[in-house]
Amino acid sequence: MRLPRLVQRRLCDYYGLDDVPDVTAFVEVGPAGSRERVLVRESVDGVELRVELPETALGDGAGLDGACQLVEGVSHFVLLAERIRCELPTTHLELEMQAEVDKFLVLGVLPNPLPDDARAGLRRRLFEEARFLDPEQTDAGERYRLASWAAERFVHRLERDFLRRARHRELRALLARFFRAGQTEKLSLARAA
Repeated sequence: MRLPRLVQRRLCDYYGLDDVPDVTAFVEVGPAGSRERVLVRESVDGVELRVELPETALGDGAGLDGACQLVEGVSHFVLLAERIRCELPTTHLELEMQAEVDKFLVLGVLPNPLPDDARAGLRRRLFEEARFLDPEQTDAGERYRLASWAAERFVHRLERDFLRRARHRELRALLARFFRAGQTEKLSLARAA
């Protein structure tokens, strides 16, 4: 489970998180043909988490879809673990917005930013060419589309105002703020782009 741990380490280092449990203890390989999902069960004793990832997402040759599923599962886990630790609520929309931004961060910025043209190509593939599994008229379909729209606006701002100008300290501060923000502030940061 080297790749989930690597993604978690990059996200936690970037966001300055020290107390997040090791994601590999929570990862299970999903059934054949499955996609990434994070299962959460709340009880009187606490919260149980499980990250299911397709086997194809755990190999080095996973391709963009597999890499995105891996980052998304780990992103969900990191945000949920931090919110649980801080005793803060979270929403499905927050999780999805954060995961979309984290995909761009992990695949295009960390550990070293891709060149501008390669990063723009990644952004196009992640957002403009995105395919949604849930129909547009469903709650899940609307949520995923809103998360993608908000993340694309925010990522465009990151590129325009920070990455192209090599303003990495300010980029990191804004991304840390976005990570810690609730749903309303995340949407506000996206709309400000």
